[in-house]
Amino acid sequence: MKKLTFGLMTAFMLFLFFPNQMNAETKTSKKTTTTIVALKTDEINTMIVRLKEIKAMDFSTMKPVERKELRKEVRSIRSQLKENSNSTYAATTNSGHGLYISLGAAIIIALLLIILL
Repeated sequence: MKKLTFGLMTAFMLFLFFPNQMNAETKTSKKTTTTIVALKTDEINTMIVRLKEIKAMDFSTMKPVERKELRKEVRSIRSQLKENSNSTYAATTNSGHGLYISLGAAIIIALLLIILL
């Protein structure tokens, strides 16, 4: 009975911590990745410069319609920066393939292992 339990727990742990090497991904050349990242960094830099220009403006002399347009522009630039930063980060690193366990879940798993073994 103990061998069966130990075998099942081992199999469960092997499937729980699924290695990243088993993910089927296509290999991309590093040249295309670096050129994409370089292009995106140029776009990101221009957006950041535009945000700094808007921040440096004097809003007291502007009409409410102009302020509203600038607010819309800032929101759109920030959303584009969030999208670009996520895709740039995903292009340069291979993150997001992990399993995160809370402290409470880890304690429960440890207790179950102690009780069953």
